[in-house]
Amino acid sequence: MAKTTKPRVLIDADVLFAGAAAPSEYGASLVVLRMAEITLVEAIASRQVIVEAEWNLTEKFPNVLSTFRLLVDRCLDIVEDPTRDDLSKYEGSADAKDLPILVAAIQHKCSWLVTFNTRHFQPGHPDVTVLEPGTFVKRVRELLAYLTPSEN
Repeated sequence: MAKTTKPRVLIDADVLFAGAAAPSEYGASLVVLRMAEITLVEAIASRQVIVEAEWNLTEKFPNVLSTFRLLVDRCLDIVEDPTRDDLSKYEGSADAKDLPILVAAIQHKCSWLVTFNTRHFQPGHPDVTVLEPGTFVKRVRELLAYLTPSEN
C-alpha cells in the first residue's frame, strides 16, 4: 500500500485568534483547528503567528488565553520564523508584514495557507493555495466526498 501523507496547512494568526475566541464549536476557524486535532490535516504555525495571536487575544479577550494555549498544544506544530535571507528570495510575493508567514508555508511544504486576509498574500506562490477558513472547510468536504464508495 502506498504511503499517504496528510495535507499540510499553515494557520495564520487571525484564524488562530478566531478559533480561540469562537462563540461556538461550529465556526470555520475552530473547525480547521479541530481537523488538525483529529489528525485529518497537519497544521503548522510560525512563531510570528503564535506571538501575534496571543498578543491580540491578551488585548481583546484575555479570558480565552487558556483555550488558545490548549489549541496551540493540541492542534499545531510550531516552526521557526524564516530568516531575512529566506525572505529576500520571495520579496514581493506578499505584503511585507505577512511575507514571513507565506515563506514559512513554502519552507514547510504547506499546500494551504488559511487566513482571513487573503489579499495580503498576493501575488502569492504557486505551491501555496491561500484560502479563508470557510473556503478551506468546504474544499476539504468536497475532497472527502470522493472517498464515498461507489455502488456496484
